[in-house]
Amino acid sequence: MNVVADARMVTLDEIRAARERIKGVARVTPLIDVSAIAGRPLWLKCENMQPGGAFKIRGAYNMVSQLPPEERARGVVTYSSGNHGQAVAISARALGAPAVVVMPTTAPAVKVDGAKRFGAEVVFAGTTTIHRRAKAEEIAAERGLAMVPPFDHAQIIAGQGTLGLEILEQCPEVGTVFVPIGGGGIVAGVSAAVKLSRSGVAVVGVEPAGAASMKTSIDAGEIRTLDRAQSMADGLMAVRPGDLNFAHVRKFLDRIDTVDEDEIAAALRWLFREARLVAEPSGAVAVAAALRAVPSSAPAVAIVSGGNLDAAVFAQYLS
Repeated sequence: MNVVADARMVTLDEIRAARERIKGVARVTPLIDVSAIAGRPLWLKCENMQPGGAFKIRGAYNMVSQLPPEERARGVVTYSSGNHGQAVAISARALGAPAVVVMPTTAPAVKVDGAKRFGAEVVFAGTTTIHRRAKAEEIAAERGLAMVPPFDHAQIIAGQGTLGLEILEQCPEVGTVFVPIGGGGIVAGVSAAVKLSRSGVAVVGVEPAGAASMKTSIDAGEIRTLDRAQSMADGLMAVRPGDLNFAHVRKFLDRIDTVDEDEIAAALRWLFREARLVAEPSGAVAVAAALRAVPSSAPAVAIVSGGNLDAAVFAQYLS
């Protein structure tokens, strides 16, 4: 069976149901008008203000909360570069479930410490999504734990899609939404929510040039695995997009832009100095593309997807 060809798209009803499910856990984050300082109609959706410091709580809680009670009692496992792991740890703790998070050996200390602080057991495995997933699957089989994948699952996609609904409600006149792409969970959910609600709004995915697995796959017409991924945006370094995510992107996304390392760093500095927002490099990627794009009369919204980074590293980026 061709998984991508036969993929079932997440529905608007599922995204709306997810929004009700995550109420009281995920925040309705601020949408800030920065048009005056950007010199163009631009708003920022501040997901760096979520519990755990990133948008990931939306999909993680939506999935963990739907597990049967007996599965939650045994516990959950996930694989993550950091932010999804923290979100699963928060969700599991709120729902009384033990959690194991498999992280890369290169994970930033702030994300490792966050997962541990929220009660998760952290295991390290390799440097790519493929390494982490293999270890997580091994642990799931050995311990009988439920897998909560970081992006390639309908319930994760539906949870992330709640972000798209909020953007449309907070900025009804929006013309374009810029969304970061890693494995594809947030871009799949947001593009589905936006296009199923208001098809005339453009949705642009944004990847680091050194980790453009989704763009490479879309351009090829099939999923491709990169030989390597390299970027300061550690949360967006999936070497392969998820099957469901690829299918959603192919159906709903208008285009994919890439940004280089200098543009990411410049956007991170701009967010701090001009907008007074702390973003990790992954959280600044969509902003980098929005600041570079040709402005239009309709406002653009760029998602600041996360703000988890070590203070010393942040200082280096600002210097």
